[in-house]
Amino acid sequence: VVATITAEKQKIGAELDVAKNIQENMVPNKFPAFPDRKEFDLYASMTRAKQVGGDFYDYLMIDHDHLLLAIADVSGKGIPAALFMMRSKTAIRSLAESGASPEEIIYRANNTLCEGNDAEMFVTVWIGIIDLKTGVMKCANAGHEFPFIKRRGGDYEVIKDKHCLAIAAMPNTRATEYEIVLEPGDRIFVYTDGIPEAVNNKFEQFGVKRAVDCLNSFKGVSVEESLKKLADEVISFQGDAEQ
Repeated sequence: VVATITAEKQKIGAELDVAKNIQENMVPNKFPAFPDRKEFDLYASMTRAKQVGGDFYDYLMIDHDHLLLAIADVSGKGIPAALFMMRSKTAIRSLAESGASPEEIIYRANNTLCEGNDAEMFVTVWIGIIDLKTGVMKCANAGHEFPFIKRRGGDYEVIKDKHCLAIAAMPNTRATEYEIVLEPGDRIFVYTDGIPEAVNNKFEQFGVKRAVDCLNSFKGVSVEESLKKLADEVISFQGDAEQ
């Protein structure tokens, strides 16, 4: 019996490793992301609390002048979340490539993912599409964390944007699209709940305020360095607490 259990455990572990590798290859991770484009700098990373999860991000040059940014968090963990993550990312990317606006992407991806969703999973999503000629970024938020913005020479601040329901929670959900005008030197920071909900051994959460304060404490460094420094702060805060 012990041998059988051990073999099954090894098989499950191997399957989770395969799922993890597939998931890691689903998010773009080569930087500089667009080495020929000098108008912007972009960096992203993903570190899981569990072996396989449902968080993902994406970025894409839709055409010469429009850049898509997306970040999302699927409910649950494990292989079901990873599979739903892949389905969600594919839907969002294909709609963005077709020229859909953030509001349209959320509406149409929502209805697509509601179909056959017997597991009743859902995914929170923030989407921004930047017009690189004008600096106007059209955004929509389906139940995701508030983004942060830092104006040139200023501090990071929370953008308390309007949310609609998470994608796949209910058919025909519509997001409220809004615009942010970005000027040279401005920064946008988006994240999943793994940052504010990281806990230490005292069951204290890292929190949004601490994240903003951390980013502001090293706001002069590159986008890559700022993300790595924040990740180090979160890991240090957690210690050996179970996430």
